[in-house]
Amino acid sequence: MRTALLQSSGRPGSVAANLDVLDAAAGRAAAAGAGLLVTPELFLTGYAIGAGLARLAEPADGDAADAIAETATRHGLAVAYGYPELDGDRVHNSVQLVAADGTRLAGYRKTHLYGRYERDHFTPGDRPVVQAELHGLTVGLLICYDVEFPENVRAHALAGTDLLLVPTAQPHPFQFVAEAVVPVRAFENQMYVAYVNRVGTEGGFEFVGLSVLAGPDGVARARAGRAEELVLADADPALLTASRAANPYLADRRPGLYGSLV
Repeated sequence: MRTALLQSSGRPGSVAANLDVLDAAAGRAAAAGAGLLVTPELFLTGYAIGAGLARLAEPADGDAADAIAETATRHGLAVAYGYPELDGDRVHNSVQLVAADGTRLAGYRKTHLYGRYERDHFTPGDRPVVQAELHGLTVGLLICYDVEFPENVRAHALAGTDLLLVPTAQPHPFQFVAEAVVPVRAFENQMYVAYVNRVGTEGGFEFVGLSVLAGPDGVARARAGRAEELVLADADPALLTASRAANPYLADRRPGLYGSLV
């Protein structure tokens, strides 16, 4: 499945403008043969907008979700987008996966909130593994800081995730996560990992870009720079099968030795 990574911060504070950016990117991605477009964390609203997160938050079936479903249908590709999800009086840092026919396939709420800023604005989710089937692949969802916990990614590997989507808002000086941690996560868990970052300065954050689609061999199939960019690469089931046969980490585990981890 050809996967497009939209490295962009859009226009923080304007849902309408960000829907336009997403629509234009979906058109370019579809023209290049992509079956899936992935945005950064909180792409719909912006990340460092403070109280604006609660003001612009919408339920999973809100107006913006309908607009993105229409975009997916018109361009004929699935879309995974980051947004603040309103659920009663709580706001979650969420990602939603929409199929090419507009069907909502899966929604994930960030379980590991990073720093005071996120803990002040969001309620953490409590479902560690959320998956959907897409183009013959099992697609899983995490968000940013979640991928830095090896337990999270291993849980996805054990549940059969083939392609892990990770919208992120990774700031300076933590670019080593995109450069080194994400490819290692892909290799040690024998899956593809699509890590899609914001760029530029927003509030007190300087986002580093460097979005990457890493393969199960630890090799970057696509790597963005530090500017706004749309990059594409393929998640190949044949490579997954061959790599998992050559690197049987999951089969060679000895869970009885790991009790102290929990």
